[in-house]
Amino acid sequence: MKQVFDLSGKTAIVTGCGKGIGAAISSALARQGAIVYGLDMDNASGKALIDSINAEGGKAHYFYCDVADYETTGKVFDYIAETTEYGLDILVNNAGIAHIGTVVSTTPDDLDRLYQVNIKGVYNCLHFGVKHMLESGGGSIVNMGSVAASVGLSDRFAYSMSKGAVTTMTYSVAKDFIKENIRCNAIAPARVHTPFVDGYLKQTYPGRESEMYDQLAATQPIGRMGQPGEIANLVVYLCSDEASFITGTIYPIDGGFLTLNT
Repeated sequence: MKQVFDLSGKTAIVTGCGKGIGAAISSALARQGAIVYGLDMDNASGKALIDSINAEGGKAHYFYCDVADYETTGKVFDYIAETTEYGLDILVNNAGIAHIGTVVSTTPDDLDRLYQVNIKGVYNCLHFGVKHMLESGGGSIVNMGSVAASVGLSDRFAYSMSKGAVTTMTYSVAKDFIKENIRCNAIAPARVHTPFVDGYLKQTYPGRESEMYDQLAATQPIGRMGQPGEIANLVVYLCSDEASFITGTIYPIDGGFLTLNT
């Protein structure tokens, strides 16, 4: 019998592959048979992740790539598309950066930095990714959104703005290329337990990390933070043929954050 969510023979690019959600997504896609091309700017973590996938019998390759750089991103995408026999089937735009601040405390430099990575970086990958999917007959794109694009969160002015842009880019790509067999969706996580969360707590609340972690986890009605693997499972589904009727959709994965908070 055919394996459910089988991605055998499909080529996948995952940005921000080295840690947290990106690492979980890369590993999950590889376990389902995809050939994963992981992109990151942290060579140590990116290479380690790819090595672990290959050691477990998967197929994966690592590329250093600053997605905010148009020329570099184009060269990496072109190389991958030209050297794989399958073309480009899957693109996961996971790379992104966070920021804490209100409209008053956010500086122009902060805004530019968020724009370069979270908006222009996604644009760059969509620009070249869609180009190669058109050449190979279609594909599936999953963008990393956030619940911050749908509700007002304290001290997340610039970050929320950037994720709102990801939401609207998702809609536009889905609309423009639906007849070319390209599906484009986004997922919108609430808080997920990643190395970023641990680093933030250590820096901001030294000595109170456990207490503050519990407070942040409790903001999800389900009573905990999400795990990277849970995010990855949804990405696998959206990239699979089982999701062939789904496009132009933003999927909350938030422990009830958007609908159950009162």
